[in-house]
Amino acid sequence: IQKILKDGGTVILMSHLGRPKNGPEDKFSLIHLVGHLSSLIGVNVKFASNCVGEVAENAVSALKMGDVLLLENLRFHPEETAGDRSFAKQLSQLGDVYVNDAFGTAHRAHASTTVVADFFSENKLFGYLLAREIESVDKVLNDSQKPVTAVMGGAKVSSKISIISNLINSVDNIIIGGGMSYTFAKAMGGTVGNSLVEDDYLETAKQILTDAESKGVKIHLPEDTIAGDAFDTAANKQTCDTNAIPDGWMGLDIGPKTEVTYDAVLQSSKTILWNGPMGVFEMESFQHGTKAVALSIAKATENGAFSLVGGGDSVAAINKFNLADRVSYVSTGGGALLEYMEGKELPGIKAIRG
Repeated sequence: IQKILKDGGTVILMSHLGRPKNGPEDKFSLIHLVGHLSSLIGVNVKFASNCVGEVAENAVSALKMGDVLLLENLRFHPEETAGDRSFAKQLSQLGDVYVNDAFGTAHRAHASTTVVADFFSENKLFGYLLAREIESVDKVLNDSQKPVTAVMGGAKVSSKISIISNLINSVDNIIIGGGMSYTFAKAMGGTVGNSLVEDDYLETAKQILTDAESKGVKIHLPEDTIAGDAFDTAANKQTCDTNAIPDGWMGLDIGPKTEVTYDAVLQSSKTILWNGPMGVFEMESFQHGTKAVALSIAKATENGAFSLVGGGDSVAAINKFNLADRVSYVSTGGGALLEYMEGKELPGIKAIRG
């Protein structure tokens, strides 16, 4: 925004807030952003109470050089999420150049994120943030310094299969943590008590281990676990082997031996991708493993590794432990980042590249 203003341009901002279902609703109106946006940009931001039609057109025609106009929530129109072509054309008529800086919605083929680019044959560009997101993920997947380590956490194997399968082609190590590690443990014949397990994915977990081995990729699974007798920060705790969790207990974090092993892998890595926590880090009793891994990644970064943190929970964790400025890049994309890591071409990116 500052770059366009500095170069003598006028800025029209379009965005969405939430998922309004019933047309315009005050709580989803972007008018609530005007004050904060004005203070961030240092310009009194103007507001149009619709993003298309006469209201928007009149607001745009009244703009002078250096003005900033914010349009009302795009999602007040169902045509936005439907990727409606005539709606996208109406949006396109409000400006001369299209800049997409919304990586978080680059995986959606919506009117404002993808279809609108069709009406700007030449004048379509990535914003700085979106360009950096692509550059950072590409650096991990395609242009990385080896060894490359992916740290994959979170509750379910099912939500990470495509990513792990794609990463096996480009990384040297995959560190597994979080709830999904118990599906792997059970697949390998361990007993995991009441831990979260996706029984439908036991064969998939075995296949991932076989595929990784055939490509020379080392998969690191937690050797020990902090287990609780309830899903509660006040639960009784014990440390046990991940393959021998007693009945009535559930694994809720990685254990101390695993922290040491994972730290050694991370310190020997030159490129690191982190997606997903090591345990239930929202509960104080079970956050130690996630914090330890976050600190290990920060330390490796200080020693010259490139680190990319992405996905809602990892970003929440890195912020919770105040380590965001000690890693190389924190992605703003949740679903978009995951789909990009799966090897999918994102519609918002494809639309600009043409």
